[in-house]
Amino acid sequence: MPLTPSDRPVCVPLGLSPSFGFGDRIGLATPGHVEAMRRSGQGIEPIFPQQSIREMARTGRNPAGVMDDALKGAQAAGWTGRIGADADHLKTTQDVDATAAVGFTFFTIDPSDDVDAHADDYDEPTLRARYATVVGEVKWVDNYRGKSVPLDTGTIVELSEVACLRAAVKYGRALNHALMLADHIAQVHERSGHDYEIELSVDETEQPTTLAEHYIIADQCLARGMKLVSLAPRFIGDLEKGVDYKGDVPALERSLRDHAAIANQLGPYKLSLHSGSDKLSMYAALARATEGRFHVKTAGTSYLEALRVVARHEPGLFRQIIDFARGRYDTDKATYHVSATLQSTPPTSEISNPADFERLYLENWSDVPQGLGFTHPGRQILHCTFGSVLTHPEFGPAVRGVLESHVDTYTEVLADHFSRHLEALKAGL
Repeated sequence: MPLTPSDRPVCVPLGLSPSFGFGDRIGLATPGHVEAMRRSGQGIEPIFPQQSIREMARTGRNPAGVMDDALKGAQAAGWTGRIGADADHLKTTQDVDATAAVGFTFFTIDPSDDVDAHADDYDEPTLRARYATVVGEVKWVDNYRGKSVPLDTGTIVELSEVACLRAAVKYGRALNHALMLADHIAQVHERSGHDYEIELSVDETEQPTTLAEHYIIADQCLARGMKLVSLAPRFIGDLEKGVDYKGDVPALERSLRDHAAIANQLGPYKLSLHSGSDKLSMYAALARATEGRFHVKTAGTSYLEALRVVARHEPGLFRQIIDFARGRYDTDKATYHVSATLQSTPPTSEISNPADFERLYLENWSDVPQGLGFTHPGRQILHCTFGSVLTHPEFGPAVRGVLESHVDTYTEVLADHFSRHLEALKAGL
């Protein structure tokens, strides 16, 4: 049953404190998230209710259910600390209204549908032609053209004419959409009297967000009154779903320092790492570079840990889920940044020992070098197909049944899994 107003915990904005988002696609993971916080979360604030509108659609959930499941789980586990609530990847005013109505406090705006994903590839004549199509909607180019912005890292952000035009073409309409949603969020909360904070996501692009783009986007948001607490750029390297960071970590840390310097100079606001699940090798660099002013968002890894419980207690069911997921993967992966192929992990018919299913499709910490996250491509096949599995008339109820029958196992695998995440972040604080 939903919590009543008298006993329901209240979510609050977390401000500039370092924070960690625990996504939960089933609604049963919060006790394990709480236990991880108890073991390793000192100095980091949790967000327990967190699910994107896209994920809700794929799992048949709604904002009220996500909120109730998370807060009920936190209460049952005895959590008494602060809790944030992430209304993730909002694209419409209807998304805002639905999540604000049930008490979400951290509103992640996702304007990616209006980003020109090809802008980085345009030559200068094409870029100027494209700019001519948006110039009537983008009024800020002359404010930045030709300026140089020194950062306290020693880097100088050059706002050349081409850089400004590319930012306008790539993000101009997206920024307008984000500002419209931010205004709507403000109006909703002015009427309700509740406090809130905003994260802006510009990470869903093929190319990394340049320093010039970061500076212009954030400066415009703040100048227009957006209550910006966190920005999620597209960082250098590959941040694929379900596996560790792929890239040069020292180079990433240098880049993070520059992005953090912009955030400190303009805000301050936090830098946010999306697709943060299992990116342990970069966590300390993120914490160091931001001096603790970060947010990390995870989602699919709690679902994968749920499947680990299935693998250990119902290996026959896990085998069926693997076979089904392989059949869905090429369709379901369309909206995700992944590199795994069906050829990268053998089908179950070629695995003679069922005990290898978990190792090949979920990976075990014992197989991972210390300080690193998981890397096996089998995880991506299971990660991307969560919606198809959870809404399947047989597999969805079966997974939930295993978790409800083995609460202690699910709590422990989550606590162990996320304690490693939190400890890796704290190593950089």
